[in-house]
This record gives sequence, C-alpha cells and structure tokens, in this order.
Amino acid sequence: MANLKKQTFPVLNMHCAGCANNVEKTVRKLVGITDASVNFASNTLSVSYEMDKLTPGEIRAAVLAAGYDLIIEEDHVEERQEEEQQKRYRRLKGRVIGAWLFAIPLLLLSMVFMHVPYSNEIQMVLAIPVLVLFGTPFYTGAWKQARLGRSNMDTLVALSTSIAFLFSVFNTFFPDFWYSRGLEPHVYYEAAVVIIAFVLTGKLMEERAKGNTSTAIRKLMGLQPKIARVVRNGKEEDIPLEQLRIGDLVSVRPGEQIPVDGFLTEGDSYVDESMISGEPIPVEKKTGSHVLAGTINQKGSFIIRAEKVGSETVLARIIRMVQEAQGSKAPVQRIVDKVTGIFVPVVLGLSVLTFFIWMFFGGVDMLSHAMLSAVSVLVIACPCALGLATPTALMVGIGKAADHHILIKDAVALEQMRKVNVVVLDKTGTLTEGHPTVTGWLWAQPQEEHYKDVLLAAELKSEHPLAVAIVTALQEQEHIEPAALDSFESITGKGIKVSYQGTEYWAGSHKLLKDYHAALTDVLGEMLAQYESDSCSIIYFGRKNELLAIVAIKDQIKATSVEAVRELRTQGIDVYMLTGDGERTASSVAARLGNIQYISDAMPDDKEEFVRQLQLQGKTVAMVGDGINDSQALACADVSIAMGKGTDIAMDVAMVTLMTSDLLLLPKAFNLSRQTVRLIHQNLFWAFIYNLIGIPIAAGLLYPINGLLLNPMLASAAMAFSSVSVVLNSLRLRFYIPTDSSPCAS
Repeated sequence: MANLKKQTFPVLNMHCAGCANNVEKTVRKLVGITDASVNFASNTLSVSYEMDKLTPGEIRAAVLAAGYDLIIEEDHVEERQEEEQQKRYRRLKGRVIGAWLFAIPLLLLSMVFMHVPYSNEIQMVLAIPVLVLFGTPFYTGAWKQARLGRSNMDTLVALSTSIAFLFSVFNTFFPDFWYSRGLEPHVYYEAAVVIIAFVLTGKLMEERAKGNTSTAIRKLMGLQPKIARVVRNGKEEDIPLEQLRIGDLVSVRPGEQIPVDGFLTEGDSYVDESMISGEPIPVEKKTGSHVLAGTINQKGSFIIRAEKVGSETVLARIIRMVQEAQGSKAPVQRIVDKVTGIFVPVVLGLSVLTFFIWMFFGGVDMLSHAMLSAVSVLVIACPCALGLATPTALMVGIGKAADHHILIKDAVALEQMRKVNVVVLDKTGTLTEGHPTVTGWLWAQPQEEHYKDVLLAAELKSEHPLAVAIVTALQEQEHIEPAALDSFESITGKGIKVSYQGTEYWAGSHKLLKDYHAALTDVLGEMLAQYESDSCSIIYFGRKNELLAIVAIKDQIKATSVEAVRELRTQGIDVYMLTGDGERTASSVAARLGNIQYISDAMPDDKEEFVRQLQLQGKTVAMVGDGINDSQALACADVSIAMGKGTDIAMDVAMVTLMTSDLLLLPKAFNLSRQTVRLIHQNLFWAFIYNLIGIPIAAGLLYPINGLLLNPMLASAAMAFSSVSVVLNSLRLRFYIPTDSSPCAS
C-alpha cells in the first residue's frame, strides 16, 4: 500500500495500563488505521494509517475525545515529550506532598485523637481538599471513561474513595440512623485520603523509575548536535539542525560532533565512529571520505557536503529503530492486553459481590465490614503492574542491546532469539574480515597476461566482494587500464560473462568452470590444491571453454570468530557455515573455526533451501549474513541477523543488526534476549500472583480464620508497591553485563 505511513506519537495524560488500552481501542476504530499499539512504559502510540483517509490531526482529535492527548508535531518531538514528562512529574510531586500534608494530621485524628470534640467534622474538613485539589485527576478521568462506557484505574480509585467519603459524611451528620439500630457510625475519611496519597506516591515512584527505562534513547539522542555551522558565500554561520538541507556545506572543527551524513570536500582528519560502528580506533578521513552524523571529529578541520540530514541520517534511523522496537509488543503482551481490557469490569463485579456476601453473612458489623472489604478490593486490584510487566523489560532490554551496538528491530525478534538452537553463518564479511586481497595469480600460459584488461573490465561491473580484490590488484597495484567490453552479464551465484571483440570471456566459481567444461592442467591443479588448503577463495578466468588463469584471494578470519563460535556452542547452539567457495577452501576455513559444519559451493537458492531443511527438522534457525547477498536465506530464517558496517547497516533487511564487525556480539545478543524474556516472565508472574493473592485477602477471605480484614489504606500501599516493584525488577537489566558465555542471572 503506497500511501501507508507508520508513525510513533507520544501520548499524554495516561495513568495506567487501562488508559493505554483505551487509547489503543479508540485509535483502532478510526477509518484508515491498519495497526495501532500503545506502550504504557514509554507513553507512545505506534500507528500505521492510510494517508489518503486519515491525518495525524484527526487521530489526535479522537484521542482528545477519549480524555488523552497526542504530540503530533514532527520537530523536537522527543524534547517536547521530555518536557511534558518533567511537567507531569513536578505536578505529581506537588500533589503527593500536598496529599500527605493533610493525610498525616488526619491519621493522627482518626487513630490517636479520635475523642477530640468534633473529630469527625475536622476529619471531613481535612479530607475535602485532598479529594478536590489533589485527587481531581482520578475523578475527571473516571468520568470521561464512564461517558465512553469504559473503565480504568481512575474508575477504581474514584469509586473507592467516593464510597468511603460519602459514607463517612452520612455517618457524620446522621449518626442517629445507626445508633437507633444498635450500630456504631464509623467514619473512613482517613481511608479515602490515604488511598489517594498512596496511589499518588506510587505513581510518582513509577514515573521516576519509568524515566530510567529510556536511558538508552536519551544517550543516543545526546549524540545529535543542535547546531550546525554552514558555509554560505564564503562565510560560516550557525543554524539550527532542522534548517539544514541536502547539498549544504558544513564546517566541522576539532572535537565537534558531525551534524550530517555526507562527504568531505575540504580538509582531512581522524573521526571517532565508535558510537555508531563500535570500532574503537579513529578512522582517517580525506577528501571524498564518507562521514556520519553523531561521530566526533578528532584533530583537523574539514568541510562536509551534506548528503543526508535530519531524520534521514544513519543515527536518526538508529534512534527511530530503537524507539519503534521499544514501543513494539511481544506476543505475550497481546494476551496481557486482553486480560487488562476486562480486568477493571471484573474487579468492579467482585467488589459488588464482596459487599453483598458480607451483608448476608457479616454478623453484627456487617455493613462496616462490607464497605471496608468492597473498597479494599477496588483499591488493591490495579492493572498497572500487569500493564508495565512486559514493556518496561522490553524497553530496558532493547536499550541495553543498543548500548552494546546490537540493534533489535522489534519485540518479536527479541523473544524469538531465545529459542534459537542453530546459527547459520555466511563466510565472507561475517566470519572473515570482509577485506579480501589477491594472494596469487596462476596463468595457463605466461603470454596470456595481456588478458588482464578484459578481466579488470569484467570485475569492475561485478558487485561480488571478491571482485573488489581483483580490481584493487589490477587497477591500483598494476595500473592496468580496463578494456572496452561489448556486453556484460551476471550469472547468479556463479560469476560473470562478458563479450570482448566478439569473443566470450567468463570469471567466477568452480561451478562456472564446470559449465564451460574448461579443464585444469596438472600444474594448475597442484597449485590450486595448495591455495585452497590455505583457505583461499578461487576465481577462475577463461575464454570460451579454455581456462586462462586462476586467482587466489584470501580474506582473513576475524580474530574473534573462533571465540564467538566457541561461545555459541557453549550456549548449546549448533553452528553451520555456508559459502560459495569450493570444498577444500570451505573445509580449511571450517577447521580453523573449530571444525564447524559447513556447506560449500552454496548458491543463494542452496542457502535458502538449507535453512528450510533445518526448520523442517524442528530447529529454530538464525541466519547471519550481510543482508543483501544472503537476502533469500535471511528472509526464510526464524531470526535474520545482519552484520553492519557504518552506513552499510542493513536495518531494513534484518530483524537484528550487529553494528560492529565483532561476531562476539552474537552470543551476547542471545544471552540478552534470554535475560529479557526471563524478566518479562518474572514480572508477569509477580503481577498475576499479587492480584491472585491480594484480591481474596482484600475481600476478607482470611477473616473467618484469623480475624484479618485488610484496611483500604494498606491495600493502596500494596497496590503502589506492586507497580513500582515490577519497574524496579526490569531496571535490574541495566546493570546486567551480557558476557558471552555466562549464564543469565535469574
């Protein structure tokens, strides 16, 4: 769908998981919406919509009608959201302080000085400001939801405090109604006030903890400079980043962050790209070199011609990808959302049921016990802990991965990674450095070296990584000029063929050699065996059915590849290597990597078929490649992982991108996935257990056994603690170091 657009908007005024559920339901009903998801932990709405049917303004209008708000401006969205969160935190802090200033003397009056004259009236006077001034958001929120036929946490708080307050007011002014029936007229002003105070305190702690879950995003955003220095009419001037345009000349001085993606037009320097690529050594930059936004200029000054600005830079794309991943939902969250959607109505029903059971079987103090228990059920059953369980763990886990230069596309990928038991690795650029060099030439006849110009011309048109090595050797080292070819054709998975002066030439793999029925001489065969046993890749060059030369190309195995393979095996993961190289070369490389299993002479279709065969055996397969040459196998795999190199990051192709060339990130990614999912399960367990145990106790289940009846004040404290504990449990992941083979902490 050409007009389909995906956007993420910050949501304002959400208080609980029920609010998130309501916003999601509201947006999903709009015509033109194809998908909508609300993340309560990050306070964001991720939405896909048809631009010809819907606008962001119309989405916002619907959300406003539901009692919430969206930030739809595209400029400075993150800063605006941060500002709004700070404002919300300050307002919340003020309400908490104000509520406790009234709650403490009220508690003293109700528990210590209850015999003071006009004690009930004084308590009522102290309670009213708390309900009216500090508890207002609960009542307005509940009213807005009621008008829409919905409910959320505000409904529970508003109902419980209103019931306690109104019942107390009646007992204050009409005590004789109860005295005439032989009953004591109790008041519960302190319960109503302390419930609001505790809930507000819990919200404050929750907001503070939730803010810590987005540390990774703030760190990435900190890499973006706010000002750029452009060169116009020979003069330098500072302008805001959003005013930059493609083609602008940008001046960068030593120690400054580079504001755009582009090419050097003047000057030279060394640039620290570790924050993007993960490579610690500064990279030399000269005229014509490519640089990325967010990287830091080290020594010299230079001028860049802007190629990508604003939201199109690699850094901006990384930030956007992390945000979208943090806002995505794991499969388990879908179940939780359904539970949360019916949770509040069920709790309301349980509260009413509790009241009537106590009225029928409660004895002398039946009314007092009925009201206390019904209110306690309303208070203790907050869906916040359930709503926060999954997204907080995901936000921290995906953020932690980004800190380690592992980009995870969404929550589904994160959850799926923990199930992987087979890793299939491409050789070139994955296990090897990706910088192949020619190590040997062997011509069938010495006088045939004049065909090098044809070979150069052919390889210049090839996109294969090994072609670069031949081009470098012929053009830069031997200064060969390319011949003028008549035609060129790429043969998928095998090589290339060209026409020169009416004669057909070809260059490629052993399979192409067989296709042309070209024969190896004994001398060539002997040297070939030596090259292959030394882990060299072989390119065959021929004319018609005649072999002209073999080219030995070596790509060094990365220093960390052997260790990475060992760590994967330690985790119980089988490792396979797929390569287009011949049997002897593949065998030699596999032996150096620890005798891993391999498939040689593999074409793109072969790679895909191999992955499918593993899946048919019940395996969960992760394919690791460059995201382009291995696209078929990557698309087929359960988890697709791309090796990124600066601008070559295959973020749009793979589910996971390892931004450095270090393969040791792979076992780290699997460990982090397992740890994050374990935290999600822990959070959900405690959230469910809390409600499973808390609600029956609040209803008075233990009263017949030991006389225990839960006070609503204690219920509100328990409710606040449950939400905070879930967030704090997720935050433990921030201190987790994903060492390669260490078992994940439980």
